[in-house]
Amino acid sequence: MERTPDQIVKAADTTAVETSAERCAADSELAYLAPAAAAALGLLADAIKRGTASRQSVVQALKEAAVHERFADVLEAASDDVINETRTGDEDSFDFDAGLDADNLYGAASEVRGLFRWL
Repeated sequence: MERTPDQIVKAADTTAVETSAERCAADSELAYLAPAAAAALGLLADAIKRGTASRQSVVQALKEAAVHERFADVLEAASDDVINETRTGDEDSFDFDAGLDADNLYGAASEVRGLFRWL
C-alpha cells in the first residue's frame, strides 16, 4: 500500500529534536532552519527503515516537493552572496579564493539538481 506524503509524516513518531542552535544557544532564527530541515529528512529516512513508508513513495514525495530545487537555491544564493561581497566589499573582485568558493557553491547546486534526474 502506497502512502501519501501526509501519511508518511503522520507515521513518524518523534518525541524531541535537539538542534545545534539549541546546543549552542544561537540567537539567530536562521540557525533553526537548517537543523529543522535535516530533522525532517531524518524522519523520512526513519520511516523507510521502520517500514512505515516505502522508498518509492518517499522519493516521489521529495521530488514533488522539489526538495532538490530548494536545496540548490540555497547553494546558489550563497554563491551569489560571495560574488556580491567581493564586488561591494574591500576585497579584490579578482580574488581567486572568493571566486573558487562561489564556483564550488554554484557547482554543488548544479550537482544537486542533477542527482534527482536519476531518480
